[in-house]
Amino acid sequence: MLLKKITAPLVLFALLAAFLAPIPSMGVVWLNRAKASFGAQDYASAAGSYAQAARLLPWRDDLWESAGVAATRAGKHLQALDYFGRVSSFTEPGRVWLGITHLTLGDLDAADVALRQGLQTYDSPNLYNLLSMVYVRKNDIVAERDVMQNLIRLNPEDARAHYRLGLLLTVLEPEQALTHLMFAASLDPKFDPAIQTLRSALNLSATQPDASKQMVTNGRALGLVKEWALAIPAFEKAVSLDEKNAEAWAWLGEAKQQIGQSGLVELDKAVRLDHTSVVVRGLRALYWSRHEKYPQMLAEYLLAAGAEPDNPAWQAGLGEAYVKRGDLVSALASYRRATELAPNESTYWALLAVFCAGNNIYLDEIGLPAAQKAVKLSPDDPSTLDALGWVYLASGRYASAEQTLLDATKRFPDYLSAHLHLALTYLAQGNYSLAKGKLVSIQNTDPDGSYGEIAEQLLKQYFP
Repeated sequence: MLLKKITAPLVLFALLAAFLAPIPSMGVVWLNRAKASFGAQDYASAAGSYAQAARLLPWRDDLWESAGVAATRAGKHLQALDYFGRVSSFTEPGRVWLGITHLTLGDLDAADVALRQGLQTYDSPNLYNLLSMVYVRKNDIVAERDVMQNLIRLNPEDARAHYRLGLLLTVLEPEQALTHLMFAASLDPKFDPAIQTLRSALNLSATQPDASKQMVTNGRALGLVKEWALAIPAFEKAVSLDEKNAEAWAWLGEAKQQIGQSGLVELDKAVRLDHTSVVVRGLRALYWSRHEKYPQMLAEYLLAAGAEPDNPAWQAGLGEAYVKRGDLVSALASYRRATELAPNESTYWALLAVFCAGNNIYLDEIGLPAAQKAVKLSPDDPSTLDALGWVYLASGRYASAEQTLLDATKRFPDYLSAHLHLALTYLAQGNYSLAKGKLVSIQNTDPDGSYGEIAEQLLKQYFP
């Protein structure tokens, strides 16, 4: 009897052991499958296999994290969040991928929390870099400044962090911005051109007694280096310092347009505050041009030119407005007047040349001499070389066009206008192989921009 009492539990235990024994081994099978799929970059399969392995090996908490990482890399972000939600202790890479998942889904607050929780355990530049992306999207420049300071603490020779901090301080604490900007330039020369622009603006700003005007100067500099999203808080600060600063309102409107917002409310406010300001009129002219309201554009430039008749910029603006209204005679007169007012500035000679080339008029009499003058004044400016090449192309001087534009594209590979004109030169010469290669390159370089769009249209036209 006693033997039976002892034997029964032993038999039951043996049966359970026999039933449960295959589970860990199957978990290992799924884990191996997951690793193989991940290595083959089949992330969707890897995510499912990691999840199955995690169910069979419940003591392996790390497998849920691996499943989440794989799901994110497969683009299955909601599934990834489900997997990540089962993780009790994240590694540093796991925290990074959790942050990426929230960012991809657009949940900035969740990304902020997840990354900050990670930073409590891991003092990680990867986490700080992702956190900086969160604050860029939130337009929280104060929080982003703190992140950049931490990145510099972790790596004092991080040129990008010094540069970004310098940009942020241009708005927040201008007197401290140059220190970081100049150090960034010393670490990486690629930042130098933008930093020289910012340096000039910050030095000029420091001499201005009006705090609102100082911030307008800084905001304009940020715009010049294509940091329009940062220019907005600069102009907003200028407006808060002086609500009657019409130019600050106008520049705020321009900055908003640059990031895809309307800006008209701010421009209307600016003209109500000072209808005589040429800056306000000029910026409103740009607004009307973008919305193809050419009569209004012309009216704004006429007012600006009336107030400053000796300013070549307004004459050039008038030239553009007349072209868009189809009045080439008046346009030519305005462009020529701009060169008369600024005979030593290559910009206006190049604009005159481009006008002639673009409209196929007076190429030999006016366009070519203007382009040659522009190149003589600024031989290292890609826009002048491009203008000369375009005039050569328009006037049928294909060999000269090719030589000039090849020089421009080799020296300034990022100047897409010259690449486009070179492609058109190849087409005019009947060299379709080189033309197609150049157009494909432009399209790949600028897929969402105007040059990429033109290249796509030409490819469809000539290479259907």
